[in-house]
Amino acid sequence: QVQLVESGGGLVQAGGSLRLSCAASGKSFSIYYMGWYRQAPGKQRELVAAITGSTMINYADSVKGRFTISRDNDKSTMYLQMNSLKPEDTAVYYCNARLVATPRNYDYWGQGTQVTVSS
Repeated sequence: QVQLVESGGGLVQAGGSLRLSCAASGKSFSIYYMGWYRQAPGKQRELVAAITGSTMINYADSVKGRFTISRDNDKSTMYLQMNSLKPEDTAVYYCNARLVATPRNYDYWGQGTQVTVSS
C-alpha cells in the first residue's frame, strides 16, 4: 500500500506557473504507474498527465505543451510543472498511484491540492 501527499497548490494569475509535488510513502514507488488528475466544481475528475516508470508519458490535450510530469523514484516523489496557466486550469488536483495487477488494478489517491488561476 502507498500513501500520497500533494503540495504546491495555490493562487496564481493567468500566465503564471506552479509546481505540484506528490510525495509517496511505502515501498516500491517505482512499480506504480503515477498520474495527476483534476476536478473542477461541477465536473468529473479528469486525467491531466500520467507517467509509467520513467519513460512512458501522456497528457490531456488541454495541457499539452504547458504541463510537464516527472518522477524521482529515489525520492518517491512525482511532480507536475504547470506553466502558462489559464483560468480553466482551476481545480483540485489529485495524485494517483496505480498498481497494475491481475486480476485487478489497485488505485491510491492523495487528498488533493487546490489550484486557482485568476484572470
